Amino acid sequence: MGKYAVSKKLVLSYFSALEKASPDNVLDVLEEYTGQNYIWRGVHPFREQHGVEKAAEIFWVPLMKSLNKIQRRQDIFIAGTNEISGEQWVMSMGHFMGLFDSDWLGIRHTRKIINLRYAEFNCVQEGKITQTGLFVDIIGFMLQAGVKPLPPSTGTYYVYPGPKNQDGLLFEDADEKEGKKTLELVNKMVNDLSMLNESGFMGCPPEILEASWSEDMIWYGPGGIGATYTIPRYQEQHQLPFRSNLKDKKFNGHVCRFAEGYFACFFGWPNLTNTPIGGFLGLPGGQIPADMQVVDVYYRQGEKLSENWVFIDIPYWLKQQGLDILERTQKILNP
Repeated sequence: MGKYAVSKKLVLSYFSALEKASPDNVLDVLEEYTGQNYIWRGVHPFREQHGVEKAAEIFWVPLMKSLNKIQRRQDIFIAGTNEISGEQWVMSMGHFMGLFDSDWLGIRHTRKIINLRYAEFNCVQEGKITQTGLFVDIIGFMLQAGVKPLPPSTGTYYVYPGPKNQDGLLFEDADEKEGKKTLELVNKMVNDLSMLNESGFMGCPPEILEASWSEDMIWYGPGGIGATYTIPRYQEQHQLPFRSNLKDKKFNGHVCRFAEGYFACFFGWPNLTNTPIGGFLGLPGGQIPADMQVVDVYYRQGEKLSENWVFIDIPYWLKQQGLDILERTQKILNP
């Protein structure tokens, strides 16, 4: 039996029970699989909830009422030891797919198939889930429903695929040596960018990326930014707008960071703090510092990182600056 077999089995059983649950009994599922003092973290407007009752009330019940016949469609499933604080965590990434039959978060329903992109981190301790970080791409969901809350994006948003080689579902434990190698590469890349932030330099020489990234990297960004392909286009369509239009970038650390096999992941609460000076997302700068909650999931091929799925809680980042895109959208399009 692998080191993470018990934790993986628990989380997979939890996912199976959730998929069979209804809004009326989802609380029972949460109570069965979670421990005391359970903490649930999610994107705006859900934020941090303490206890299963709040997690069910705020997130699961409304989502299940909106997305009929909801399925969890996983692209990546990995486990590992959190290098920040030593617990075992299991991470699942993919899409919740269903029929958008009732309004959600003020977004008018379409009665059509829809995909809600997610990354879910579950901390397993003594046979129970004690913490969850569940990040969903609300702007990506809005775009599928025909709602465009932001100016045109620099990249392209679509229903993103899993890893190129379709090898992301690690139901059996992977070679620990490969995971160590992946995490070392990710940490090198993060440190290189952190040093750049501390220097105050707004750009990024391509050779800094080339040290960690494949030339044909794919960066799958959140709705509002979109995806981009190759180092030159990534720099043009995301990195340089991000670096040039945000100042005072501060890295705040991570709650969880681990790797298994060729995959690594992390999230922070918050990861970053920065101040918009105008241009990012096609919006003016307000000179208001704001926190960013970010998830990164990485895929290494050979000696370089080749794919990166990214979640940024843009609605929360904008909310801190005085713009609630969910509230605004509802008032205009679904009063």
